[in-house]
Amino acid sequence: MARLICVTNNKGGVGKTNMSVNLASFLAAYGKKVLLVDFDNQANATFSVGINPANLSLSVYHALMGAIAPEAVIKKTSILDLDILPASADLAGAPVELISEKGREYKLARLLEKVEDNYDFVLIDTPPSLGLLTINALCAADEVLIPIQAEYLAVEGLNQLTDTISLIEDNLGHKFKFVGGVLTMYNRGSLVARDVENKVRNCFGGYIFQTTIPRSTVLGQAPKYGKSIIQFAPESKAAFAYKILAQEFINVDFEKIKSNSANIQDPNYERKTTIC
Repeated sequence: MARLICVTNNKGGVGKTNMSVNLASFLAAYGKKVLLVDFDNQANATFSVGINPANLSLSVYHALMGAIAPEAVIKKTSILDLDILPASADLAGAPVELISEKGREYKLARLLEKVEDNYDFVLIDTPPSLGLLTINALCAADEVLIPIQAEYLAVEGLNQLTDTISLIEDNLGHKFKFVGGVLTMYNRGSLVARDVENKVRNCFGGYIFQTTIPRSTVLGQAPKYGKSIIQFAPESKAAFAYKILAQEFINVDFEKIKSNSANIQDPNYERKTTIC
């Protein structure tokens, strides 16, 4: 079965879509069959793999609302073994249309059940909010990956997100296998970045990957050309970082992490996830 991962952070500008696209691309480069789900009505992930959302007649919205099978919406990308379930502006209306529907939190989960067996990894890119779309993405996932910008203000929103994860477990009965974070926009020469890294590694109640994603201009330029970093600047430091992250992600030892670090099921989770 596929590993279903929700890539999320309620703060914008932390590299969430960047991580979704580039991690998915490198997982595919390692021979994994990957589905990237763009679940943000801004459709940045869709644009970043070379598809213009304005030209789409069908998107994840139509599959979510039950109008069409997901197989009819999924598109191949220019990277072998990487497919995308694209988004468009239509998705903005979904939370309003679903508000009175029973089981609305699991609409995406039921949708992905139809196709997840075709993939090794399913990565879900989410909007920068904790609304119904993000709740759907979390309820569809077994794992949560949180990009954490290496700046003080970016860390502030982590407590709200981890509280939401706990609420989903407590009130909806949805258990996560793994909750992890990756430091992004990291500058090793910055005292602030190093201080934030120490605080996050010491206080965050989940697993923090050893790989950090550097601040890089090429990461910001690649989406303009509809390319991932492996296509746009394969020799860059940023590409190398995502290559190592993909290796680390493939080789996650869930049992070791569960036994050696705090996790979402820990009864002291709330205390441990409060950033120092």
